[in-house]
Amino acid sequence: METENKLPKTRGRKKRPPLRESDVAGFKYFRKLGELLRSLHAHADVPNRKLHYDEYVSLILLYFLNPTLTSLRGIAQASRLRKVQEKLGVERASLGSLSESARVFDPELLEAVAMELGAEFQAADAPERPEGLDEALEIIARDGSLLPALPRMAWALWLDDEHRAAKVHLEFNVLKGIPQAARIRPANDGECLALRDELEPGKLYLYDAGLNDYATLEAIRQAKSSFVVRLRDTAVYETVEERALTAADRAAGVVFDRVARLGSRAKCGLISAPVRLVQVHVKSATHNGLARRPSRVSSKKTFRHVPEEYDLLLVTDQLDLPAETVALLYRWRWMIELFFRWLKCTVRFRHLLSESPDGIQIQLYCALIATLLIALWSGRKPTKRTWEMVQFYFQGWASVEEVEAHIAGLERSAN
Repeated sequence: METENKLPKTRGRKKRPPLRESDVAGFKYFRKLGELLRSLHAHADVPNRKLHYDEYVSLILLYFLNPTLTSLRGIAQASRLRKVQEKLGVERASLGSLSESARVFDPELLEAVAMELGAEFQAADAPERPEGLDEALEIIARDGSLLPALPRMAWALWLDDEHRAAKVHLEFNVLKGIPQAARIRPANDGECLALRDELEPGKLYLYDAGLNDYATLEAIRQAKSSFVVRLRDTAVYETVEERALTAADRAAGVVFDRVARLGSRAKCGLISAPVRLVQVHVKSATHNGLARRPSRVSSKKTFRHVPEEYDLLLVTDQLDLPAETVALLYRWRWMIELFFRWLKCTVRFRHLLSESPDGIQIQLYCALIATLLIALWSGRKPTKRTWEMVQFYFQGWASVEEVEAHIAGLERSAN
């Protein structure tokens, strides 16, 4: 009996079906943003390029708000759809035009749009300013996060020629509940270098153990700003004053509150004035009955993480705040870690659409603008459920009324 010859099945990822107009819906919320983007239309304009800056930004925003789009090629395909062209006011964009745009448009112009959107927002669920803290100080949580890059991205210096990475340096305004500044730099540019280049007066910087350069702490003071930073457990200091603890301090886990001169003999002159050291004992409750992670040394090799209990050594130049408030301020630093998770996992910023630093910077600003739009619509810090609801709308699965009902439900639950 003869057997039928069959060709072996080809391996690899299945080809995605073509994008349909029904997959791309929900353009109502672009109208407000269109007014802000109109000023970008004539930037870097040349006769042989039909894709303008505002149109490019609109297409990148559509990528973030519609999970059907997963690549630059998908964005180019979406630009061919009649509905996309009509609602966004764009013409068909080739893959080459989209790639070129990331190199010719100025990302700083888009930063101004993001800043203007952020100036209008105050999250209803943001914390209140602690008593005794100078009203002129903005409370800023700041940190960096790596973005894996391709080996051919020579500017993204990291471990070696085969391991490249870019780094997002982000500032998160704690009392407003939104990001307010972000920069893309090579991964080898450390936290101290990035912060020194971007120091501004009137800010209280909250930083983790990555910022342990005493000269940088002095630079913050000289810039008329302030800091609450976690120190290494092995930090050397000379105690000047031992302060008594209140019942509220002890309830917050404060172990001691000291005024001290920071640094060994070789480094004691890097900070020109005494600082304040507050040690806080932290007890981590078991999460949902699950076992804690095993003890380990942190990636920065600055402290040993104990599963259930550990100590934090905090340094600040705020000498008059209660010790419990210093501990509270550092606890708020965790908001930026949550925002990085939001940015990478929910907004999908981990996938880079460009290989140039300016292109990635534009993509970053677009991600922040999309986040700010969600925040403005809901009146509070965006959540994954709200983001999914807006995505359902952009896919045509949810109506405008259902999105508005979801946002109204958020307001009722807050009250």
